[in-house]
Amino acid sequence: MSNSTTRFSDRVEDYVKYRPHYPAAVLIYLQTTYSFLPSWVVADIGSGTGISTELFLAGGNRVDAVEPNREMRMKAEELLSDYPGFVSIDGTAEATGLPESSVDLIVAGQAFHWFEPAATRREFMRIARPGAVVALIWNERLIHSDFEKEYEDLILEYAGDYKTINHKNITDPQIGAFFQPQAFVLAVFDNEQVFDFDGLKGRLLSSSYIPKEGAGHEAMMKALTALFERHQTGGRVRVGYETKLYTGVIRPRV
Repeated sequence: MSNSTTRFSDRVEDYVKYRPHYPAAVLIYLQTTYSFLPSWVVADIGSGTGISTELFLAGGNRVDAVEPNREMRMKAEELLSDYPGFVSIDGTAEATGLPESSVDLIVAGQAFHWFEPAATRREFMRIARPGAVVALIWNERLIHSDFEKEYEDLILEYAGDYKTINHKNITDPQIGAFFQPQAFVLAVFDNEQVFDFDGLKGRLLSSSYIPKEGAGHEAMMKALTALFERHQTGGRVRVGYETKLYTGVIRPRV
């Protein structure tokens, strides 16, 4: 569970089915702010099962999808092989295996909090073309409604290392240090998922800090069932998100 490369190996199917995607507004923002084009070469670092990769492939970009986890990488290859611009690479944020000065946009979707910042910055600078943009994206689950608050409480009760590895531990000053001496910009977009009980269960189990079996699992499932029954309307519950997009030019043109 402590190894960031392997901890999702037994979560692949739930991850594909139940993790939130990213809104089209992300692409529109990049087009408006940075003149992002389908001709740009994109490197998706920590690409996982290809959720962020597909966002850019669907727009016509070539995407070098860099992922160290074998099971997640193979699932992405299965799902995305029909896109002509898809390239699957066994690599890490700190050692992507990509050529020097080869990339126009570097993306990390729901992944940057797993990276070693100093080594990752050196690697991003190496693979970036002059004028290249870095985009760090997170779907941040909201804790606004009564259901969302109780769902968060359930995770806190049963998840072993949730507080330790939660991406919310990455602060704006840490992100600013990564982009320095350049500035970064934060844009926020609305996002949501609507689940029946099986979907909510799959969403919970897609998280690496949630026990899939053994101590606490049965009690957690009973608590999840009771939570769903308290808050469902028409057999559905809503999970709200803010999609946070941190962007900046990491390697300015001379």
